[in-house]
Amino acid sequence: MLSKNSAPRGVGSLAEAQAFLDANPDIEAVQLVITDACGVGRGKNVAREELAALYGSGRNVAGSILGLDITGEDVEGTGLVWNVGDADQCCRPVAGSLARASWLKRPSAQVLGTMYELDGRPSKADPRHALAGVVARCEDAGLTPVVAVELEFYLLERDSAGRLAPAAGMLSGERRGRIDAYGLGRLDDMSPLFDDLYASAKALELPVRTLMSEYAPGQFEITLEHRADAMRAVDEAILFKRAVRGVAARHGRVACFMAKPFAERAGSGMHLHASLADHDGDNACAADDPAGSPLLRHAIGGLRSTLADGMAIYAPNANSYRRFRSMSYAPVAVTWGINNRSVSLRVPAGPPASRHVEHRVAGADANPYLVAALVLGGMLHGIQNQLDPGPPVTGNGYAQAQQGTLPTQWHDALATAASSEFLRDALGSGFLDVFLAIKRQEAGKFAALVSDRDYEWYLDTA
Repeated sequence: MLSKNSAPRGVGSLAEAQAFLDANPDIEAVQLVITDACGVGRGKNVAREELAALYGSGRNVAGSILGLDITGEDVEGTGLVWNVGDADQCCRPVAGSLARASWLKRPSAQVLGTMYELDGRPSKADPRHALAGVVARCEDAGLTPVVAVELEFYLLERDSAGRLAPAAGMLSGERRGRIDAYGLGRLDDMSPLFDDLYASAKALELPVRTLMSEYAPGQFEITLEHRADAMRAVDEAILFKRAVRGVAARHGRVACFMAKPFAERAGSGMHLHASLADHDGDNACAADDPAGSPLLRHAIGGLRSTLADGMAIYAPNANSYRRFRSMSYAPVAVTWGINNRSVSLRVPAGPPASRHVEHRVAGADANPYLVAALVLGGMLHGIQNQLDPGPPVTGNGYAQAQQGTLPTQWHDALATAASSEFLRDALGSGFLDVFLAIKRQEAGKFAALVSDRDYEWYLDTA
């Protein structure tokens, strides 16, 4: 039996772990998943017999796990490696995240982890703590964030030449080249995979609501239900991405959340829907006006004023910037509108009680914790400073976009982030310094690569 323990808010209890073990006597191992600054899940397998210790006192893990670049290499500039002797931090399980990982062959579960210093302070480098800080500030202002995440992704497989290509239909075996947006036939053709995905989501208690074929062969979108618990909503996005990857691999496919896997095809975004509830639990953004309440308009004003600051978060990788193209369903400027998908910040159509903002800038490759932190932080900034968003864009937002209002090149976005007081306030100065050190190292490594294109363009011309 497990014994009683005390833990920080949001950390799983021994009772939760015991109940899970009692209900799942066949479980042999548990994957401890820690989300780093890049949004990559890192961690270790924990034997069933070790779950008591994990929930009782946590598990010591090298703090440098939060300071790795996208390739898994140490970034000394984070201050998490040799200048502290690669010291341990304590990983604690996130309450409510322990569940079966049904796609694994061995009877296994998974649990999200969050990092603390050994003295109990939240780790400055943990992106989940960055979001928790912003949520707490919203609550201090008497507002409860209500969040939903929708994710676009590709299902890929190797073609006859060994290159990754949109996956062929599982029932038909056909590899169709046409777009077929909203095509129900595409969903039916991949039903063995999606049936397993729904089963895995049910085991994880993920509120999967809408599945659709998106704007490219092999591209799909799934929407998760809105939650009045922003932390839980984003945890679910993390768990869902893992489930998609795991189920796809079990079916011989690759789930791809790259922002732009194919130059000629649509990119993949992560749209975050957000509103704010008042003390009574009512939507403070609700209004008969299609633009929403004055509070929602101030929130949009805050999002507009901070959009450029956050581009290094919304588009964190070299590949991310290939997504921002005119007429691409990816926004290219600081714009907002009502029932308009050509803008960065959209107030969807719907009944007055449902008014909210859809933030459309982030790619599917972005870290959901950080995206949510900046969206909620930007909304709170606008409300507290009564910022006016200006008139909404009507018609084609691409045709009306002012070039240069968003940094759509990686080095420009990093420079903007480095000078942003908003980012330091929203994410914490310590976290921002860690993030920038990681991304600067990545940018340098990427720029130093010599690709086949170099030889194709320059071998006979330079």
